[in-house]
Amino acid sequence: MPTPTAALARRALRQFASPERAAFVARFFKTGKGEYGEGDVFIGPTVPECRLVAKEFRDLPLAEIDKLVTSRVHEERLTGLFILVAQFRRAKDEGAREKIFRLYRKRLPFVNNWDLVDATAPEIVGGWLSDKPREWLDELAKSKSLWNRRVAMVATFYFIRRGESEDAIRIAGLLVNDRHDLIHKAVGWMLREVGKRASVPALEKFLRKHAATMPRTMLRYAIERLTPAEKEKWMGMGKARRAPETRLALNRRAAESEEPDLLPSCSGPPGD
Repeated sequence: MPTPTAALARRALRQFASPERAAFVARFFKTGKGEYGEGDVFIGPTVPECRLVAKEFRDLPLAEIDKLVTSRVHEERLTGLFILVAQFRRAKDEGAREKIFRLYRKRLPFVNNWDLVDATAPEIVGGWLSDKPREWLDELAKSKSLWNRRVAMVATFYFIRRGESEDAIRIAGLLVNDRHDLIHKAVGWMLREVGKRASVPALEKFLRKHAATMPRTMLRYAIERLTPAEKEKWMGMGKARRAPETRLALNRRAAESEEPDLLPSCSGPPGD
């Protein structure tokens, strides 16, 4: 087999290109003017096809992975990031893991859609910080970048899976009043996982403090696995507090809560 390169990986991806699928996915990922994915370019491979190419090029050198991660083509970035996650998992020493983490951190501006974040943040960011101080998550949570804030929240999934709730609850508290729907969903998702995998009391404590004022989408995600009676209780707190709001505000929130569920599709959290 020839030496693996980014150019060969691109050629492999283009074997799966589909203009029809590319057009559909571009709409799904909101690439229109003023939308969160504005300007992103798709060529049409499915996520399983991207994973197939990533597996074929799993030994790609970091310099070549960097060429994929910095591509203008979404599926090339996704494939490069899949390879990066796989190499981080396989790395046998701290030095190799650090090189991967530093590349990821350097190229964070290219991790610029929710599927790219969700496929990488738990393993690379959470995995690297697992035995280190985690203040960087707080910095990311306060960033002006939507995607940095989502990285901060979703990275805590790594700790949640180990039964730790503290970082997820702290970052959720920083983002609970965020204005973007994709942050509402990420926070609600991680809170739900806290209740499922780490600490029901931690989730309940957060809800007692914030259920009355947190965005409805975030609350719905957070309580998804609770009993019908518990759901009714927490949703009722929100309704009671929102009663004085204007009809315009209520209509806006209702429309927001009816947007498509993005989190469970496409890539999903790695290793779950």
